[in-house]
Amino acid sequence: MPLIETRHLVKTYQADEVKTTAVRDISFSVAAGEFVAIMGPSGSGKSTLLHMLGFLDQPTSGQYLFDGIATETLSDLELAAIRNQKIGFVFQAFNLLPRTSVLENVILPLRYSRLARSERRARAMAALEKVEMAHRLNHSSNQLSGGERQRVAIARALVNDPKLILADEPTGNLDSRTGERVMDTIDQLHQQGHTIIVITHETPTARYAQRLLELKDGQLVKDEAVNRSQHPHYTK
Repeated sequence: MPLIETRHLVKTYQADEVKTTAVRDISFSVAAGEFVAIMGPSGSGKSTLLHMLGFLDQPTSGQYLFDGIATETLSDLELAAIRNQKIGFVFQAFNLLPRTSVLENVILPLRYSRLARSERRARAMAALEKVEMAHRLNHSSNQLSGGERQRVAIARALVNDPKLILADEPTGNLDSRTGERVMDTIDQLHQQGHTIIVITHETPTARYAQRLLELKDGQLVKDEAVNRSQHPHYTK
């Protein structure tokens, strides 16, 4: 059973009397443990699709099954619970609290859980160790470099041990060398068994994935395996 399955997804926005269709009849599935990149030019529907996959937005029509569950049957509260417990988000802008410590930023998704404070701290520490940022846990996020902030954001995405990590242009605000290090970190998480979907417009970033989906004008125009052996990361 796929972790993700979409069937004829459509997303239409309406402003006054003008309708704009951002996603048009998209169907695909993603297996647990798979690493998928979604590419396309600006306005192709990439971020809209990611927002629907992460329950930040809902389709106008079509069906989305997550872990075998038809999500249109779920209440807003149930969707929020899946989003908080089973999906980790990594955004281009990091979305960290600037004057808050690295540790507290990573603990944030656990703040409303029933876990004891000591367990929340332990989970945050484990996530920071995974991304090699435990040595910076007492620094404020605004004291970090861009690459360090993104690795802290990845740790925050991991702290609930999600089934799925969604990364929206995770290297978009970084120089190429720092972006490669961030993608190395994401790739290590994939090797540890995490299911990962990355939205990107950068071919070097997409080449880390096992599979590439390409969107154009809201439609899925390509779904193919990536030859990872050609990526410099795997031929060093």
